[in-house]
Amino acid sequence: MSAQTKLPETKQGVLAPLIKNMRIPVIVAPMFQISGPDMVIASCRAGAIGSFPAAGARKIEDLDEWCDRISRETKDAAPWALNLLTHPSYIRHDEELEVISRHRPPLVITALGSPKVVIEAVHEYGGLVFADVARPRHAKKALAAGVDGLVLLCAGAGGHTGTYSPFAFVDEVREFWDGPIVLSGAISNARNILAAEALGADFAYMGTRFLAAKESLGVPRRKDMVVEACMEDIIASAGISGVLGNWFRQSLEAAGVTDEDLRATRKMNMSAPEKSKPWKDIWGAGHGVSSVTSIQSVAEIIENLRHDYINLGGKFQKS
Repeated sequence: MSAQTKLPETKQGVLAPLIKNMRIPVIVAPMFQISGPDMVIASCRAGAIGSFPAAGARKIEDLDEWCDRISRETKDAAPWALNLLTHPSYIRHDEELEVISRHRPPLVITALGSPKVVIEAVHEYGGLVFADVARPRHAKKALAAGVDGLVLLCAGAGGHTGTYSPFAFVDEVREFWDGPIVLSGAISNARNILAAEALGADFAYMGTRFLAAKESLGVPRRKDMVVEACMEDIIASAGISGVLGNWFRQSLEAAGVTDEDLRATRKMNMSAPEKSKPWKDIWGAGHGVSSVTSIQSVAEIIENLRHDYINLGGKFQKS
């Protein structure tokens, strides 16, 4: 794909339904065992896109209830997004697609696999599909499949992470794509949001900043760990889940993870029994963790970000 890929309509046309009720160019990233209906609803009402991973709902019935509640309680607010795992090992994929077709989230964000099987179902009801990618070649594959936007996973992101600098990654992707880009990777304050825009991204993907929010599903110890931690507490390893991720050193030590474990090669299996899943007791966070200094509500976090963003000259446009 050497020539620049063009959207079938202008980028602004694609973005229009997303930014209609947004007050800041932020997507509150989907976080397993952190993001639930309360966090999504609070995010949307505060003017950011709220999201959660479908895998975070323990049962399909729970997922159905979560989507129903979010749809009802975010009318006239910013849109919400559902994150869907598309890795071949994830066995609940078809059931989740049925829930998506019923509740029609405005945005579906795919991760860890091809978005192809999701696109037809979401486009059928007029929704948008963005793909989470960590390499330019993955971005090209996602675009060839027909996605509407890209989430660029860069170095410093919490949980599953990328390795590329956002400076180089955005530049290279912009050589072949002029559509929507969401930038992920250690974005935790208003300066970072402005920097993402300056690089050429349309939205900032922020997860770590919301780990300790009052609406977070995280256990109290995890929230305290976020408040107390600094960047040097974050350890990168592919030996935990089979995919490179950033993890709290404290949780690794508490779980008895050794240096040998961190260097080990592990096959990714997104449908492993819950008791063996690494994220149950081993917790992820990004390099921007030191920006979290207290436990606040989602509304307070977003309002503080928006206040600083405006004071720094941010001019998020809705038209």
